[in-house]
Amino acid sequence: MASLPKEEMRTIDADEEAAFLDAIDRWIEREVKPVVMHHDHNDIWPEELVAQMVEMGLFGATIGQEYGGLGLPATTYAKIVARISSYWMAITGIFNSHLIMACAVERFGTPVQKAKWLPKFASGEIRGGLALTEPNAGTDLQAIRTTAVRDGDHYVINGTKTWISNAIKGSCFALLVKTDAKADPRYKGMSLFIAPKQEGFTVGKKFDKLGYKAIDSAELIFDNYRLPAENLIGGIEGQGFFQATGGLELGRINVAARGVGLADGSLRLATEYAQLRQTMGKPIADHQAIQLKIGEMVTRARAARLLTLDAAEAYDRGERCDMEAGMAKYFASEAAVRNSEEAMRIHGGYAYSKEYEIERYYRDALLMCIGEGTNEMQRMIISKQWVKRNPV
Repeated sequence: MASLPKEEMRTIDADEEAAFLDAIDRWIEREVKPVVMHHDHNDIWPEELVAQMVEMGLFGATIGQEYGGLGLPATTYAKIVARISSYWMAITGIFNSHLIMACAVERFGTPVQKAKWLPKFASGEIRGGLALTEPNAGTDLQAIRTTAVRDGDHYVINGTKTWISNAIKGSCFALLVKTDAKADPRYKGMSLFIAPKQEGFTVGKKFDKLGYKAIDSAELIFDNYRLPAENLIGGIEGQGFFQATGGLELGRINVAARGVGLADGSLRLATEYAQLRQTMGKPIADHQAIQLKIGEMVTRARAARLLTLDAAEAYDRGERCDMEAGMAKYFASEAAVRNSEEAMRIHGGYAYSKEYEIERYYRDALLMCIGEGTNEMQRMIISKQWVKRNPV
């Protein structure tokens, strides 16, 4: 699998990183916290927040500075995502899906493709995401049925994608298709395209989700959608599977960071409530049963953070890190689920009221175990890579 060359390893000055994270904290306090419950409960696209994220450069966070992006290392990016997710996880998906698309172009695109598309991705002029999943192909990407048939200087694409983030509001997607449906092994017949919305490309139904509200998730439908051959990422057919999964390394680090944020946020809310709520003449934080829960929550959140930063550091070094990203994604997402559940228990009956924020964390957390590859698949990846790295 392709990786970033060592000479492109990204670093950031500690003071610069601290200043950037401080700006994120101020933005969360000033702009995000006052509106999150309204947008979440009513499933409203956060247009003003998206405009502010564009202004802050978050849609170019990991895109190289030579293309107008911030060029942040994955470690800094993960810290940003965790901070935002500790208050509202869903909005990080808006720029993460976009950045996975940009990552595929930056790592594997031709010089012409990079020069044409990356500046517009970085500025937020063009925003979008990753179009991989199909009704019968999620974890098993090689089972996709969307096809691209060469027709002169174009490809004609037909098929349907589903559960695509930013499907409605996005204008361009990294689209995974079959250019050779008879290839054996199957992955050799897969290609990845830069696919802007135009004739033949329509949006299907929007999904009404349990959680992850305010970001649109919907179907994408391609009906004789004609795309110039120059939009084939890298210019060579059959590279799409590795290009897509290479981008998922960053995606899984992002999901892990979201899990860290959800675990931290659940811990914060539980800690606050446990000190305010009293039973038997004292705060419930003084009861041993609650102390045991909080002790485990603190440990899970910290372990999740360290695993995520470990994966991000490997990514920044340009190393293959599917095992590290898988470990981080697996552990941090499970930590988010467990911490949110324990926080619900600590809140007692009030946890079931939408007047309290903890119910949102509980609804949002489980998605982290499913998105960017199920946790069952992550454990298989971890095991296979571990054995491969430790031969007898």
